[in-house]
Amino acid sequence: MRSAKPAVSPLLWVPTGYFTMALGYVMLTSVTAIMFKNLGMDNGRAAQYSSLLILAYTVKPLFAPFVEMYRTKKFFVLCAQVLIGLGFAGVGLALGLPGYMGFLMVVFFALSFIGATQDIASDGVYVTSLDTRAQSLYCGIQSLSWNIGPIVAAGGMVFLSGYLHTNVFGHDPKVFGPDWIDAWRVIFFLVAGITLLMALWHLRFMPQGARAADTPSSVRDAGRILLDAFATLFQKRGVWRMIGFAFLFRLSIGFLEKIGPFFMVDPVSKGGLGLSNEMLGLIYGTYGLAAVLLGSLLGGWYVARRGLKSTLFVLCCAVNIPNVTFLIMAIYLPGSLLAITLGVVVEKFFFGFGAVGFMIYLMQQLAPGKYTTTHYAFGTGLMALSGMATGVVSGHLQEMMGYVSYFVFVMVATIPSFIATWYAPFHHDDGSAPAADGQAKAMPA
Repeated sequence: MRSAKPAVSPLLWVPTGYFTMALGYVMLTSVTAIMFKNLGMDNGRAAQYSSLLILAYTVKPLFAPFVEMYRTKKFFVLCAQVLIGLGFAGVGLALGLPGYMGFLMVVFFALSFIGATQDIASDGVYVTSLDTRAQSLYCGIQSLSWNIGPIVAAGGMVFLSGYLHTNVFGHDPKVFGPDWIDAWRVIFFLVAGITLLMALWHLRFMPQGARAADTPSSVRDAGRILLDAFATLFQKRGVWRMIGFAFLFRLSIGFLEKIGPFFMVDPVSKGGLGLSNEMLGLIYGTYGLAAVLLGSLLGGWYVARRGLKSTLFVLCCAVNIPNVTFLIMAIYLPGSLLAITLGVVVEKFFFGFGAVGFMIYLMQQLAPGKYTTTHYAFGTGLMALSGMATGVVSGHLQEMMGYVSYFVFVMVATIPSFIATWYAPFHHDDGSAPAADGQAKAMPA
């Protein structure tokens, strides 16, 4: 008898799968804003256009059941990665053509929906190919791998764009305009190559992914499940306060997310810090993201020890109050890279520390019930909707107000977060009580 084909180790596809997901997402929703800024677009349009690309990730729970119906999950992952790779290569080729910006936005918008489909299918492979024990075992690797994506995209690629622009193509780093096309063309070719390489890797090593027990068998069945999921969501006790919490908890961060990097690279004459892309990538995309990771680890430990109910307001303070570092920098315009780095690291560390409270709240209070995964996705969708709505208007508001007044506005925008957190309901166990068998309860992944 022939021996059965040995199972492929999850270490060969979990890290690369989640890294590829994050790389595409961050390139589309964050790095494009820096590119638009470099190409000479004003803050209002740069923030608006990049924020609109979040829409697909906001509504992906609506088309997730339909993705489940056809072929295998691996098939959708591979198709999505090939299309994203080709799409990014197309962006590189189109840069500099007459009227290229309209074409770019169409391609980016299509790629955002393809990227959201990749997320759905990749999560499906993870959940259906690994048993509960393995899911818990590889959860940390999954999270770490996803967070490497922003470091490579928002850190490495932004840094490299500045290096290429100045040292390879010989352009002035302080002048925004068409000269930046050369550097960004190389960046998109590079990301396209990485994505296509990952598709080839996953063709060899990623499992097919099993069909979930509740997979719909028809479009009508998928629609029925989706409607039932909505109905049961709004039957939950205190659901409107939970929805308010999901939408408002990170409201001020949505106003800060796009404008923070713009503030870093805008010249001092416009109220910015005048940093190069290299410094932005190093400070904001590398040290800042490392601070988020460390803060997340410590925040999770803090919640595990104290329970969410007794710590949620503290976590809200951690997310919102350190935003004042940007106001301080806008007032004093520090020239020291150490001071600027410290300001970014402080804000990012406390954001990471407090943001874990949002995810755990959704898992413990909003998600439990008949459609746990779908209701959790609705909660994260509301978070994405908040980020999109605030991001779309953030650049226009900043241009009207100037950086100092705008960062004052960001601090005022923290007030709804405090109110929503104070009134957030707790109807399920928050993990603060001792386990019945005397063992500590595990913190949710």
